[in-house]
Amino acid sequence: MSLSIIMIILAAALLHAIWNAIVKTAGDRTLTLGLVAFGHVIPAGVMIMILPLPAPESFGYVALSTCIHFVYYYTLGQAYRHGDLSVVYPIARGIVPALVSLWAMLFVGEVLPFWAWFGIGLIGFGIQMSSWSALRQGVGGAALGFAVATGVCISAYSLVDGVGVRLSGNTLSYWAWGAFLQVFIAAFIGVRRWSVLPSLSKRTWALGLTGGLVSMIAYGLVLYAKNFAPLGAVSALRETSVIFAALIGFIVLGEGNWVRRMLAAIFMVAGVSFIGMNV
Repeated sequence: MSLSIIMIILAAALLHAIWNAIVKTAGDRTLTLGLVAFGHVIPAGVMIMILPLPAPESFGYVALSTCIHFVYYYTLGQAYRHGDLSVVYPIARGIVPALVSLWAMLFVGEVLPFWAWFGIGLIGFGIQMSSWSALRQGVGGAALGFAVATGVCISAYSLVDGVGVRLSGNTLSYWAWGAFLQVFIAAFIGVRRWSVLPSLSKRTWALGLTGGLVSMIAYGLVLYAKNFAPLGAVSALRETSVIFAALIGFIVLGEGNWVRRMLAAIFMVAGVSFIGMNV
């Protein structure tokens, strides 16, 4: 894997951590997630008016990804309802690299070498270490179930979009339509929370829409990388967002133990190196 692709994926991971930090600091996370979804729709609406359609072979993948995102937003919201962010997030994200690598091997025929799998394992271990003290306190059955379901959803749409973008013939068009179809997610949450919308502060609107724009850019970078690298390796590198989020939490929000988080970062950097040298 080239250094430029690695840097693109790591940039996406940093942006992903930033929008998750925005959601974390929001008072109403469900409504903020709806605004994040709506934040995709506005720029994507402009893009689909000027870009050509993606290849017809990819239409079904865009639709399927949107349906999986519906389930993802639900399981993520329920996971945060039943468990703390510091417990739910590492569980949900930590299982994704291995799952995506497995799905890619079973359904796409992408077989990673042993040392790439070793790197994925190091990244997964680093993810768990970043929130080890919170995980040691235990996690309820409902929170665990929804966190695992969230991870499965992430791995599913990662595989679907990885195949879809390769069939699309135009990464920008596939990215734009995938982002625009989040209008259904935004509308669903908006209708359910309609009574609250008039009382939302300008700050909440700004944070939510900004989070959506950052999230959209982050996933666009990931989609681009999926054209040039194995899906499992891309997913593993993307999940370094967990350590970026942990560092943001420590530096900006004053959370956690910096020694443990730096050790976690070392494991994840080692994992990135193994993947970069063997894929």
